Amino acid sequence: MNKFNPDKLHVQYMPPASQFAPIEGRKYTLTHSDKTGEIFLSIGARYNTGSIDYDLRDEVLGEWTTRNGEYLLLCKVYISGGEFDEKISKVRYMIFKRELSLALTGMVYGDQSFFTNHPWLLDCPILVQFESSYPEYNDIIYYGTPRQYLTMAAQQQRSIIQA
Repeated sequence: MNKFNPDKLHVQYMPPASQFAPIEGRKYTLTHSDKTGEIFLSIGARYNTGSIDYDLRDEVLGEWTTRNGEYLLLCKVYISGGEFDEKISKVRYMIFKRELSLALTGMVYGDQSFFTNHPWLLDCPILVQFESSYPEYNDIIYYGTPRQYLTMAAQQQRSIIQA
């Protein structure tokens, strides 16, 4: 896994979203550049579909929602709808699983002022839904809490400064 570098994170708020609102329905669109290692995060009341490469489909989408009266951050990654064969789908699944920690760190770190304004969300669960037409790659996995990713980003920054 690559280490998170906040200098390579670019954040865009799409109005009416701000550092304060909305909570429910707040959406994240996270994409990246393989060439530069930059991460691009859009935060809004809708996904930034213009930033998605529909040939690669390597984005991570997230949305704050409620289940049984509790908030959770539900993220989605697209593995295959049948356009990728099973072997490629397996590779995509493995890459997403390997890189999700970096993606989620970027997502949470990029919206850290939102968490300052809504600290109770720091301990809400993050669930990632892997969407695939192949049952073995169609899965929902618990990925911790936003607090864990902010802590991980802070630890990585300290180790960079000390190096």
